Amino acid sequence: MIATHNGKRWGLPKGHVRRGETSEAAALREIAEETGLHGVVQTHLTTIEYWFRIGTLRIHKYVDLFLVQYTLGDIQPQPSEVDAAEWVDIESAIARASFQRERDALSSARLILSTPR
Repeated sequence: MIATHNGKRWGLPKGHVRRGETSEAAALREIAEETGLHGVVQTHLTTIEYWFRIGTLRIHKYVDLFLVQYTLGDIQPQPSEVDAAEWVDIESAIARASFQRERDALSSARLILSTPR
């Protein structure tokens, strides 16, 4: 998980999809940039849609969230965008996430991870 807004908001790494980039590739890139960790996409969890403001500009954003399996790297928060980054168990992640839609996505991940394959 990552902390933003002076450590007051906890959530999942996310960012913009670059031209010609898939949502999956963008997710892996953003995770690596914001946390220093690398992984492999396992499955799509959900797409979150929301609006936010930067000054007077109103921005409409869609975020695809994926279940990603860790492969390598050490936690190194991106200083320009992230206040902190931490490994937490799934129950702690659900409890810590600042926004309900991210808690819902984490609950979906918990269900997937608890289902025998």
